[in-house]
Amino acid sequence: MELSRSEQKRRIKQLEKLVIQLIELPEKQQRELPLAEDIVEYIKEVRGLKGGARKRQVKYITKLLRSESVEPVYDYLAKQQGSSLLQKKQFHEIEYLRDILIEEAIAARRLAKETQEELSENWPSRVVSDITMELPEVDSKELTRLAFLFAMTRSKRHSREIFRMLQAAREQEQLNRKGIV
Repeated sequence: MELSRSEQKRRIKQLEKLVIQLIELPEKQQRELPLAEDIVEYIKEVRGLKGGARKRQVKYITKLLRSESVEPVYDYLAKQQGSSLLQKKQFHEIEYLRDILIEEAIAARRLAKETQEELSENWPSRVVSDITMELPEVDSKELTRLAFLFAMTRSKRHSREIFRMLQAAREQEQLNRKGIV
């Protein structure tokens, strides 16, 4: 069956969008593309071009891809974007855990000040116990201590350290789930 000219143009435009998406990929992912080596090199070269030169190169790569099967490229992109979305989701979850822990520590310090008591490094934290239920690999005493230090000093260093601890615990949990460790 022969395609109409309109359908041919639509498919070429779709292929051009794919090429632009490939150009915007990080260099490491570009190297892993399931395409001929020369096409991958052309894609890498376009990154530094601007204006008309970029458009011409995109059209040239599109022309080269017309003779190639692009299904593996679409599969590769779907796989890469899926893992990227998962990483973003996990990043935001860790940020959320850190933030609620810090908020709890600040509230505990404020309450201790109002009642004229001292908040200790081993203050009872409901959030830390929730975090250890979700991430059993995390060191709960160190997490409590860092939250206490943040509440006392408001130093971003402690906040970043909490984030790193939670991230390491999440990664360790994933490795354990996969059976790697």
